[in-house]
Amino acid sequence: MQKRKLGKSGLEVSAIGLGCMGMSHGYGPASDKKEMISLIHKAIDRGVTFFDTAEVYGPYVNEELVGEALAPYKGKMIIATKFGIQMENGKQVLESKPERIRQSVEGSLKRLKVDTIDLYYQHRVDPSVPIEEVAGVVQDLITEGKVKHWGLSEAGVETIRRAHAVHPLTAIQSEYSMMWRSPEDELLPVLEELGIGFVPFSPLGKGFLTGKIDKNATFVNSDFRNIVPRFMPDNLETNQVLVQLIQNIAAVKDVTPAQIALAWVLAQKTWIVPIPGTRKLERLEENLGAAEVELTPKELSDLNDALSKIEIAGDRYPAEYANRVGK
Repeated sequence: MQKRKLGKSGLEVSAIGLGCMGMSHGYGPASDKKEMISLIHKAIDRGVTFFDTAEVYGPYVNEELVGEALAPYKGKMIIATKFGIQMENGKQVLESKPERIRQSVEGSLKRLKVDTIDLYYQHRVDPSVPIEEVAGVVQDLITEGKVKHWGLSEAGVETIRRAHAVHPLTAIQSEYSMMWRSPEDELLPVLEELGIGFVPFSPLGKGFLTGKIDKNATFVNSDFRNIVPRFMPDNLETNQVLVQLIQNIAAVKDVTPAQIALAWVLAQKTWIVPIPGTRKLERLEENLGAAEVELTPKELSDLNDALSKIEIAGDRYPAEYANRVGK
């Protein structure tokens, strides 16, 4: 597996990481813990060194899973986790007060079985706490040796600038794929300017870009996609035009649609590291194979030209969640 550096930070990780959320949160019932630990070990065997989780996934059980799986590899893997979202009465609440961040980091260190968190993201910006205050607390945690690098998830560019001015950010995490190209407008230019890495989640459009989801798709109640406008039947039908485009290119290059979708993300910038998630070994191998798929400058140009003519139907979040991003 090739390696990439996240911006100017010097933090080097595998070119494709593994998003672990879906193993126990967000996409239906949690999978068998032993099977998921085995899958994480197989990812390591195939060169993955970068694993993404969060305090709120579960809550807590995803960090425990990742901690148990990576315990035999202590100090050799890069673990990213997140603070700033708490569960209260079954609802997600933004909470980044200094004392809460300190509670969160202690809990994450214990569950992940590590002495230091490699990359610590604020999961969502808390409008009630100035970002400078958050950055100051994380800076203290870095000084204390509890955190090595920090980042923000789904933050707006002005917040990124303000946070970076207090203590340099290593990475920003946000959704990015052929289906959601909004980061290209403002975010990517600012990250390039400041020397911050980019870690796209949902680079396969929450599974849609694999070509295996159509208007007849159904999801269990605990699958987040049930409430996502983009996954309503009419929108799934409208957006098949994007899948068809990807499938056509995949057929020409004799690879899978998922590999084209991931190769496209990788081709945008050398400091972009996508973190597709999966519960299946065959999907893991397929995703990691995308690192070997090269899109020529002409192929990339033609593809971007075709993508610009496709209008995606349906928002990526319901209103309740959309209001928390880009702050």
